Amino acid sequence: MAATILIADDDAVQRRLLDNMVQRCGYRTIVVESGDAAMTVLADETQPIDAVVLDLVMPGLDGLGVLARMRDASLHVPVVVQTAHGGIDNVVSAMRAGAHDFVVKPVGIERLQVSLRNALDASALKGELQRIRHSREGRLTFKDIVTRSEAMAHVLAIGQKAAASAIPVLIEGESGVGKELFARAIHGSSERASKPFVTVNCGAIPDNLVESILFGHEKGAFTGATERHAGKFVEASGGTLFLDEVSELPLTAQVKLLRALQQGEVEAVGGRKPVKVDVRIISATNRNLLNHVKAGHFRDDLFYRLHVLPLTIPPLRARREDIPHLLRHFLARFGAEENRAIARVSAGAMERLVTADWPGNVRQLENAVYRAVVLSDGDELRAEDFPAIVGADVAGEESPIHGAEALTLPQPSRVPGQDIPIVPAQPVPAMLPHGNLSMLDEQGETRPLEEMEAEIIRFAVSHYRGQMSEVARRLKIGRSTLYRKMDEIGGAASKAEVS
Repeated sequence: MAATILIADDDAVQRRLLDNMVQRCGYRTIVVESGDAAMTVLADETQPIDAVVLDLVMPGLDGLGVLARMRDASLHVPVVVQTAHGGIDNVVSAMRAGAHDFVVKPVGIERLQVSLRNALDASALKGELQRIRHSREGRLTFKDIVTRSEAMAHVLAIGQKAAASAIPVLIEGESGVGKELFARAIHGSSERASKPFVTVNCGAIPDNLVESILFGHEKGAFTGATERHAGKFVEASGGTLFLDEVSELPLTAQVKLLRALQQGEVEAVGGRKPVKVDVRIISATNRNLLNHVKAGHFRDDLFYRLHVLPLTIPPLRARREDIPHLLRHFLARFGAEENRAIARVSAGAMERLVTADWPGNVRQLENAVYRAVVLSDGDELRAEDFPAIVGADVAGEESPIHGAEALTLPQPSRVPGQDIPIVPAQPVPAMLPHGNLSMLDEQGETRPLEEMEAEIIRFAVSHYRGQMSEVARRLKIGRSTLYRKMDEIGGAASKAEVS
């Protein structure tokens, strides 16, 4: 799914021009005609907005008013403001109000594309840095999870409800889908967010040390116990204990874990008195835990203690529309870490990434992007930068990616200064052999710039009911130029009627 850009402008001609340009840049658009309508769209959490193109001068709630309300509502969406008044005061006011960039009407497509790309890249990098900081501080929330998938929407909704209580949660899913990230989001969205989040990888603990690590031990309890150890349950008291790969726990440790969950207390190895603990349990596994119970490898009573609220995170191949958004975030982070400016991803590379099997899921995608950023020679990632990624056979499947049909086309040539954006919703303008600008219509046929210009003029004349002075003013051209262009497109009769 391509990035979604909100366009807010009170001028119908400007809205249509911007809508056309933004879609040609490869993005999805939502168009509104007022500041109040823009705030309504931004407040709708079911329709995430990636960036805003905002007119500063509008009746009612103007652009500066929208920026102020966004700041008050903590809406951190990058905004590119535009106005016909390019004074320094407007620039300073907009930037102080939180705008990312400033353009003057009428803006060209190259300038607009660069501004939008920079805004999206800066937003992605800011989101990655915030996610890392929140994860380290135990304040990660569901807003930090990068997803636009319908398959994840239901899981997120259940996770948010689970965060409001202390109910035990069992997170199931393949390796690399982000189970720990989800567990941290539940903790960070709960009342325990300020308390410890303690992780235990049950599959990495030797069998003879499981009880000691989970429940602690007293000094001298066994050979090598030279000091007293509190244990993970005590460390996590008041907060959350995350039991990763819980299916790997040995049966002997499962008995003690069950008692700790039932009684709310733990007894250290070699200890004489149980210790009361207040711990919220979130467990995770990449196996089918019920099959482990049936096979006798996992206690059924412990299973039902942990399986109170099960959540299954779908694999990456079941939510392919998340790949472009994850890719943008990974590119921003690794580009900054490695001091590499990767401006774009080729259509061939995107097709390979979107159709891949991804057995390692998000973790595999992250590592593949890291490798590509380090080894690439230019500012564009190509299919050959992902040699280990093999496309899946998705013939007959309907792609969930908006505009994914463009990925199967040869990469079009570029207007100088333009880049191919990630997952273009429509092909970018191509150069005709004789050098004139053109664009591709829905049937793949080229449309000359003159034809587009004529369509815009006809629309403007109709919209402003033949008021030629207003049409010329809105299109930023003189009346004599407007009449000449109407003559060229066969509008002499119309001109005579409206003059």
